[in-house]
Parts: sequence; structure tokens; C-alpha cells
Amino acid sequence: MQTGNTAAQATRQIGVRPRVTIADVASDLGVTKSTVSRALNGYPDIAEATRLRVSRAADRLGYRPLAHAQAIRTGRVRSLGLVLQIDNEDSARPFLANFIAGVTQTASEQNWTITIATAETEKGVQDTLSRLVDEHKADGFILPRTLIHDGRVEKLRTQNVPFVMFGRTSDPTGCAWYDIKGEDAMRAAATRLASLGHTRIAHVPGGSQYTYSQLRIEGYREGLEAAGLKFDPNLVGAPALTRKAGDASTRALLELPEPPTAITFAVDRAALGAYRTAEDLNLRIGEEISVIAYDGVPEGAYANPGLTTFAVNSRQAGERLAALLIKRIRGTAPEQLRELAPATLVERGSDRPPRLTPAELAQCLRNQSNL
Repeated sequence: MQTGNTAAQATRQIGVRPRVTIADVASDLGVTKSTVSRALNGYPDIAEATRLRVSRAADRLGYRPLAHAQAIRTGRVRSLGLVLQIDNEDSARPFLANFIAGVTQTASEQNWTITIATAETEKGVQDTLSRLVDEHKADGFILPRTLIHDGRVEKLRTQNVPFVMFGRTSDPTGCAWYDIKGEDAMRAAATRLASLGHTRIAHVPGGSQYTYSQLRIEGYREGLEAAGLKFDPNLVGAPALTRKAGDASTRALLELPEPPTAITFAVDRAALGAYRTAEDLNLRIGEEISVIAYDGVPEGAYANPGLTTFAVNSRQAGERLAALLIKRIRGTAPEQLRELAPATLVERGSDRPPRLTPAELAQCLRNQSNL
């Protein structure tokens, strides 16, 4: 009977590969264990070239950190938090699956996990954030659909918890973000419609509480100015986030004494409501009424005619937000983690030169109402 075998010898005898340790990685590279540890945990005093060299060696050797030991050593659980509000129709947006896929992909590549939770109210979201912080379930949070005055931002900023916004907010102090330049898209939409010959161009904003809605209204106004058209506040419709609300907002705009012949929408779903309006009023999208929207939801491609829109790469947004949040958690200043990306114009058939002048369109609508 053998009594002198070490644990490592016993492991080899039964054919189990011993676990690779930080010491093994350090020995392979000829550096200290401290250098390997700090490189793998993203400390800012480690050069990027060294971090990459250590990361590649760890992958090559098959090193996998013990999560509980790493949490004790660094105070981190290597988890990114995402709390989604699901209290209304708009919350179940089509982009969500691609967005989460992007977040998950980047997190997995860096050996992080994702903690996802839901709540039905704004207060519920804030309470859930606090609970996840108290229970050490996440090291930081991605905040989608930021508000002009956002309680989530205030709470996390006060508690000194790392976060990255998918959007912007009124007070940027201590904020990191990734956002799409929706204001540029709406500016381009207005100038595009003007170049087609439209002189009465309306805009239907999103929810007034959202920062993106304010930015897109500003872009719309800048587009009118660039095209030499006067801004008319009557041509800014009621906010709309759903087809039903988009339908109602479009109807109200078309009831103006001098109705618009073109409308820009802050979100695709509201724009799809305009198709219902057009059908009911015996108008044709792309003929009597031109429409350009923003988001790139799949349904837009199947509308008749297809919806011209500025599309967002939701998966890329998720990837970048995860990468930025990991850097934020590791100590990078939020002011260094601010990225803006463009939306991509998808040209379809909903925006064309006007077939009628605003006066002719008004007369057409009066005739319809008299039938």
C-alpha cells in the first residue's frame, strides 16, 4: 500500500488533468503571480499588451479562475446586471433578443456572466437594482432606455455602483454611455423629405420622459432649418410609442387646416400606426403621405409599402455596452467611456415625392369625410 503519494501524483495516477493555476501561467510567461493576477482582473496599472499576453497564455494553458476565490480576493462576482421594466407594450421591443445576445457574447468572451431581472414599475426597477447590489449579484449595471431625469442613475451614482447607459441623460456627471445618434437620423430624415419636395413635414416624438425623444425632436428641427423650412410647433404630434398611439397622433396631424404631406417618427412602431390611418382615410403611404421612422424593427420590412427607417444594430450595442461596463467596473473613469454610433438608413417605399400639395391633401381629406 502506498502512503507517500502527493495529491498531484494521485491525480495523475487516475488520469485526471490537474487544475492549471496562476502559478502555472506565471511560470510559463516568466512573470510574477501578481502580474498574472492583476492582468486577468483588469487592473489599470497593467499595460494592454501585457494583459493580452497573459490572457492568451491563460487560454492556451486552460486556466479557469475559481469564482468564489476570485470574489473573495477582488470583491467582484464578475457579473453584469440588467434590470428590464416590463410594464407596457413598448417594453417588449423586438431589439431585446439581439441586444441580450450581444451583451452575453462579450461577457462570455471575458469570462463574465449576466444577471437579468425584471420589474413592472420604475420603483420596482430601482428596488431590484438595490437588492442585486445588496446581495452582491452584480458588479455593475447596464441601464437601457435612459430618462431625462433618471432615478436609476441617481441611485447608482449615489451608491458609487458602476453603470453604463444605453442612452444619455440630462446630468452627465459620473456617467458612461453608448448611444446611437438618433438626432442625426432625424435631421437626415427631415432633409431627405425636403429634398423630395415636401414643405410640410411633421414629427411624432416618442415618450416625453425619454432623452432620445428630446434629442430626435432637436434633430428634426435642425433638419428643417438646414432645408430652409420654418419650424411649426403644430406639426409636432402627440408622443407615440405604439401603433395605436401612432395612429391617433397621425390622425390629429392630418386634421390640421394645412396637413403635412410627410411625417418623421421617433420610433417604428408608432410609424406603423400611420399605415392604419392611411388605410382608413383611403390614402396611400408613399403617395399622399410619406413616412420615415427610426429603429429598424422587422415588421417595417413587411409593411406595404416597406417602411423607410434608420436601423439600429442592437447586437453591436449590447456588445459595446458590456465591454464598456467591464472597463468601468475595473476602474476606468466614466468620462473615458462615452461612445456614439450612427444609425443606418434603410430605404424602402414609404418616402417619395409628394403627389399632392398640403392644400390639395386637405381638400382630399375633406372630400373623404363628406362621403
